[in-house]
Amino acid sequence: QVQLVESGGGLVQAGGSLRLSCVASGRSFSRYNMGWFRQAPGKEREFVGTISWSGGSTYYADSVKGRFTISRDNVKTTVHLQMNSLKPEDTAVYYCARGLYGSSWPNRYEYEYEYWGQGTQVTVSS
Repeated sequence: QVQLVESGGGLVQAGGSLRLSCVASGRSFSRYNMGWFRQAPGKEREFVGTISWSGGSTYYADSVKGRFTISRDNVKTTVHLQMNSLKPEDTAVYYCARGLYGSSWPNRYEYEYEYWGQGTQVTVSS
């Protein structure tokens, strides 16, 4: 069984930075793509970005491109979301997810993921 645990959320001012982490457990985790999604109050969950565990490729939503960076550490079975130049509209609960095996690249939709973490709150003021 796969478990994903996010951490690193908090309260920051606009223009600041946060680094989120997602620690994964389970069999053969390294052969799956990983993704980040977020959900603001009263809104649908939206795609943030994804990283390929096998090839090292990354893909981002236009809203975060150039500001957010996804990285991986396969030894520690962890993926990170580095968030710079944060804006108030980035306020949301952020979730990491493991992609379904065999899904096409890039994995931009919720239905392309099978396992989800509990989420971590990111709040950007002013």
